[in-house]
Formats: sequence, structure tokens, C-alpha cells
Amino acid sequence: MAILGSKEELGDPRLTRIAQADKIKWYKKPNLRFLYLILIPTALGVEWTSGFDSSMMNSLQAVKSWTDYFDNPTSSRLGLLNAMYSLGALMAIPFIPTVSQFLGRRRTILLASLIMSLGAGLQAGAQNQDMFLASRWVLGFGIPFAIVNASALIGELSYANERPIMTSLFNASWFVGAIVAAGTTYGTFQMASTWAWRLPSLLQFVPSAFQLTFMHWCPESPRWLISKDRGDEAFAVLQKYHGEGPGGDEFVRLEFAQIQSTIAQERELESRFVWADVFRDAAMRRRFLIAAVMGFFTQWSGNGLLSFYMKKILALVGITDNRLVQQIILSNTCWGFINAVPIALIAPRFPRRTMFLTCTIGTAAIYTVWTVASARFAIDNSSAAAIPVLVFIYVYSPFYNIGWNALAYTYLVELFPYSQRSKGIAVEQLTVRFAVFFNTYVNPVALDSIGWKYYIVYCVWILVEIITVYLLFPETHNRTLEELSFMFEGKEVQDKVQKNVDKVLNIEMENVGTTSGTDSKAAEQRA
Repeated sequence: MAILGSKEELGDPRLTRIAQADKIKWYKKPNLRFLYLILIPTALGVEWTSGFDSSMMNSLQAVKSWTDYFDNPTSSRLGLLNAMYSLGALMAIPFIPTVSQFLGRRRTILLASLIMSLGAGLQAGAQNQDMFLASRWVLGFGIPFAIVNASALIGELSYANERPIMTSLFNASWFVGAIVAAGTTYGTFQMASTWAWRLPSLLQFVPSAFQLTFMHWCPESPRWLISKDRGDEAFAVLQKYHGEGPGGDEFVRLEFAQIQSTIAQERELESRFVWADVFRDAAMRRRFLIAAVMGFFTQWSGNGLLSFYMKKILALVGITDNRLVQQIILSNTCWGFINAVPIALIAPRFPRRTMFLTCTIGTAAIYTVWTVASARFAIDNSSAAAIPVLVFIYVYSPFYNIGWNALAYTYLVELFPYSQRSKGIAVEQLTVRFAVFFNTYVNPVALDSIGWKYYIVYCVWILVEIITVYLLFPETHNRTLEELSFMFEGKEVQDKVQKNVDKVLNIEMENVGTTSGTDSKAAEQRA
């Protein structure tokens, strides 16, 4: 284990105990209720853009106006149109940690929203394939800045009791954008004019408009404020949103002390070169390795075929009518949302490893049956074989959502301490974009070349995922972010952080005592 760090060791559980003793629901706390509502358009809404883009590009392949305007793109050209989005994202990722630390979570999301608004405008006004490709690159360049900072902001602002659920809902929000895109394209696909595809392209601006409109009322991450020596502002944010329950004052003081101590310890350990932390020591290597493999797993579990090439998948079992294809895409997207939201509310309540193993074993079984059914259609040319393929396309969604949708960002936020969190999520985004770039470019070519046999690749790959999750993924369930910050670094670092926490708390209590004494003397003098 020298290469990947030692067995995880969790920190002081005092915060978790206070939070678990707080039985007041979030919706009965006015400030916390407002925080979660404002995070919907400002942070959760970032994933609306991702969902909209994937669903729109999936649906446009069945829009005659779009295929005619762009000269009926071949498999390789179609792959490039989809993959250009990921290419833009890949080029943005090296800059994300530096920009995020300089601007903070809120302003980085705003910058990303402006970039994506420009991309949506270029896409809607595209006059040729090159202009459409350029718009895809601009949209892709903006999205990882928003995803990294929005997912981190949700985790860093949410109260301990709701944090896993809030971060799980982040990925589930993908389906909101996907449903709007699929519904819009279904409504416009029969239009003879280019507005059949320009209107959905223009609507891709709407999620970014939400962030630009509502971000003014969203607070900044207290961890970023503390990292910039703005402790008074950070304490005010924590006090307002985390101090409403029983033991609220104690929780806020302890949380503030833990964040201060954790960030101080991180500063001692972090490297001067921003990306050197990826290879700094065994603990960091394990964190970044998990982040990297998660990025691949979230996209190489077979979902890329359903997200971008449903038309080709259905054609392999004899379903070619454009209207029926649009209806299946829309209904499957709605079904994804229907099961993703309750799963996002339930999955974080269970151990992470259990949920990831359920996800991977379930998707492996489904892909195996799906492959067999597709093979039967190819061999017998029987329309009856299309039925189990359709059934398992719908069954696939809840199993995938249990792990790679519901828990991906929840797990990433838990794995990394503050200073490396944006880097960790950026690495996950890097491998996501590599995986998507490969899938969107190779999948249509492979499906046209070898048909259903291409599914066998995913059947084998998902077995690799099961083994990796079992051997590599640690358990992070039921702990706060600061308690998880140095779980791979060992007891010595944990003890050092704890001593710093106690020191900060003692200083705070002395200040309170001094203030109280001064107030008493002043009261006596007034009397």
C-alpha cells in the first residue's frame, strides 16, 4: 500500500455527533431553507447545461432539418461534432484550480456562465459546420469551470446533515436539462426551417442565465474565505446558515476551528506548483487515482451510447422511425429523472462502497442481457428481440444512477481536503472528457462497423469497474468534510490537526471570556 497510502483513518467525530443530535428539519430553518433554494439555480442548475447538451445532440440526429443543413454527417464527422464539446473541456481543465482559487467559487461559476452563453449564441447562429464546431468547443471550454466549482460550493455550504443529499442531487439535475432538450427537440423536429435545431441550440443559454441572474444572493464558500484570510466573513456565513439548530453555536465554533486548522495543515503540505499535489505522496496519489478512474467509470459504463447514439442503438434492432426514436429518447430521459431524484435522496444514506458495488454489478448484468438480445435480433432478424433491448435500456438507468450519478460528486467532495478539492474534481473532469471524447468519436464508427458485438467491450469493462471499486474505494459514509480531510495521511497528522482545533477553540473561549468581563465592568460603571 506504499504506492497508494495506508488504510484510512477518520478524524474527530464531534461535529458529526452534534449534527446527528440536531433533529430539526432543514425546511424549518429559515436561513438554511433559503440557502438550499438559492443553490438550485446557482449551483444545481449548472448540470442542466450538461444534460441539455447531451440530450440535444442525441435528438438532433433524428431532426431532418439538422442532418440536411450539415450534409448528413457521416459516423466520423458526427463523432467529431459531439466530441468537440469534450475537446474544449479538456483544454480548460489545466486552468481550473488556479482560476478557482483566485476568483472563488461564485465568480468562477459566473465566468463560466458567460462563456457558455457565448457558445450557445454561436451554436444557434451557426452558418456552417465549422461555426457549429467552434460553438461546441466554446460550450465545452466553459462547462468544467462551472461543474468543478458548483459541486464544490454545494458541498462546502451545505449543513452536515444534508450535504450528501445535496451533492447527490447535483448529478440528478442533469435530467432536468435533458428532459427540456428532448421535449423541445421533439416539438421542433418536424419544422422545415433551420429553427428546428436553432431553437433548441438557443435554449441552451437558459441554465447559464439562471446562474447570472441569481448568483448575487448565493454566499461564497466559507472555506475559500478562510483560505484568503477573510475569517470574519466565513464565520458570519457559517453562523447564519449552520447555527440555527440546537447546539448551533457550538457546531459553528467547532466547524470554524476545524476548517481553519485543516486549511493551515494543507498549506504546510501542499506543493508550490499547482499540479504537483497529484503525485505529492501516497495519500494524494490514491485520492487522485480514485478521481481519475471515477471519471472514466461514469462515462465508460455504457451510458455514453444511450446519451449520444440512441438512434443507432435502436436501428440495430429495427427501430428506425424518427418520431418513434424521439419518443423513446424523451420517455427514457423522463424515466431517468423519475428514478434519479429519489435515488439521490436515498443512496447517500447507505455506505458508499455498497452503493457503488450495487451499481456496477447491476449494470454488468443488464449489459450482458442487452448484448444477448441484440445478438438474437441480428441472428434471427426477429422483431420480438427488440422488446428485451428496450426493456433493459429502461432498467439500466436506475442501476447506473445508484452509483455513478447519485454519488459521484458526493464522493469526490468527501475524498479531498479543501485545497485539493478543485484539483481533484478537475482531474475527474479530465478523465470524463477524455472518455467522452473517445466515446463520442469512436462509438458511431464502432456501431456502424461491428454492430451489437461492440456491446461486448462494455460487458468486459464493467467487470474491471467492479474489481476496482472493491479493491480501491474507501468508505466515507456519515462523516463531515473536515473529519475526512486527512483520512489517508495517518494518525500523526490527525492528532496534529486536532491539537490545532483545540487551540483555536481555547483562544475563542478566552476571547469570549474577556469580552464578557469587559461588558460586566461596563455595566457596573453604568450602574
